[in-house]
Amino acid sequence: MSHFAIIEAPSILGLFPKGVETLPDALLTAGLADRLDAHHSGRVTPLPYDGHRDPETMLLNPQGLAQYAVVLADAIEPVLDHGEFPVVLGGDCSILLGCTLATRRRGRAGLLFVDGHADFYQPEAEPFGEAASMDLALVTGRGPAIVTDLEGFRPLVRDEDVAALARRDAEETEERGSQRIEDTAIEVIDLASLREAGVEASMEQALGRLMSPDIDGFWIHLDADALDDAIMPAVDYRMPDGLRWDELVAILRIAVASGRALGIDITIFNPKLDENGAIARRFVKALCDGLVAHKW
Repeated sequence: MSHFAIIEAPSILGLFPKGVETLPDALLTAGLADRLDAHHSGRVTPLPYDGHRDPETMLLNPQGLAQYAVVLADAIEPVLDHGEFPVVLGGDCSILLGCTLATRRRGRAGLLFVDGHADFYQPEAEPFGEAASMDLALVTGRGPAIVTDLEGFRPLVRDEDVAALARRDAEETEERGSQRIEDTAIEVIDLASLREAGVEASMEQALGRLMSPDIDGFWIHLDADALDDAIMPAVDYRMPDGLRWDELVAILRIAVASGRALGIDITIFNPKLDENGAIARRFVKALCDGLVAHKW
């Protein structure tokens, strides 16, 4: 039996319906399930999208985000109960709410957050009310209760149980008035620091946080925009620079080889910006090279 279980979670409730909802189809067509020898564990149908910003929470789709998180957690939890490794295919980054709700129901878990952005905006500072730019803030308990106090589990992840890798948007978030991730207990290893220290040393630093005996393993969040724009232009909010393919593979290999990784969600890749599917195929290769390196 495969140790990998694919769950499709093509929600765009935290962004907009312009392509990331086709991510699961594109990666599966590019051979992800076959290369992982993964079985399909279901598809969590997206809820209706409302493009109007809620005046009370300043979010798009706050009720939908909360409802979707519960349904997604319901799909992930049985996979974890069976000792399998869920591979959750988004969608936008707001699916992290459902992923961390699933791990929070079971106890205390950490989070390896690999993203080109800090995703730490507060609703009033995020220009469009998109939860995809706030997901790390939300899962650590910052924001409206409707999306941060899911089932009474606020926060879904504690600051001291998070390692955030490869962000490169500090100047932009400063200009837009985002709350500062640097002022929290979250372990932040930005792209420049990761490059200076190297991937192995950076992951050793991150795992120093994530391997704590106080936590029951850690979830991996991977936003495609963590990758270099030169090799991953198929994202909606582009920035220069980013991780190379080999750096991503090394991060995943080290994380999974730790034996403490619980599962992964993959978000933001927009197949509509990948005309011939070549980026999807290369992305799948990197994902599989990283995830299957550990011998189960």
